[in-house]
Amino acid sequence: MVTLNLDRPPEETIVLRAIPEDNAAVPKDQSFSQLTLWLLAVRDQRDRGAFAEMFDYLAPRLKGFVIRCGARPALAEEIVQDVMLTIWRKSALFDPHRAQATAWIYQIARNRHIDIVRKESRPVPDELVEDSCAEPDASQILALEQEAEQLKHAIAQLHPDQKEMIVKAYMGDLTHQEISSQTGLPLGTVKSRIRLGLGRLRKELKGLR
Repeated sequence: MVTLNLDRPPEETIVLRAIPEDNAAVPKDQSFSQLTLWLLAVRDQRDRGAFAEMFDYLAPRLKGFVIRCGARPALAEEIVQDVMLTIWRKSALFDPHRAQATAWIYQIARNRHIDIVRKESRPVPDELVEDSCAEPDASQILALEQEAEQLKHAIAQLHPDQKEMIVKAYMGDLTHQEISSQTGLPLGTVKSRIRLGLGRLRKELKGLR
């Protein structure tokens, strides 16, 4: 379940539900990708179910994209929220015959990242200026998804204590000190478990490649 405020005023928060399989709002033109179909349903029908499906699909991919462009994990979360709201509010501008859905969406993310960096009076990272973090193509997306599955499998093989520390540090975006405070474990124990967990992960991932 995804909760996102799509409308003004802010207190009017809605709960998005998964789109039914037989929902007629989504065009049946198989020449379009699933992402494009979701986007067209949002554009033409203001379909919140399609938007929820699109959010669940895009959010982790956009976060990874923005982090690769130099954003901190916490900032990446903020950018993803802003991008998804922009998609909802400006979907009428999307034309599948002029731009691919992925290109249109990732350009919004890139522009939003640049705007935030400039507002903070920081130099724009070279990755953004040179466009070296352009949206991934289909083969790159597939490779990233395969890597994500491999990482998920490797994490599942960790000792529970190590797994907990790795998840909190690298997926929960917590510092070692924050993990120590949250769990009540000594800081040295937290660091040791993370170090051992990372070592095990390297071995697991090496064996999968």
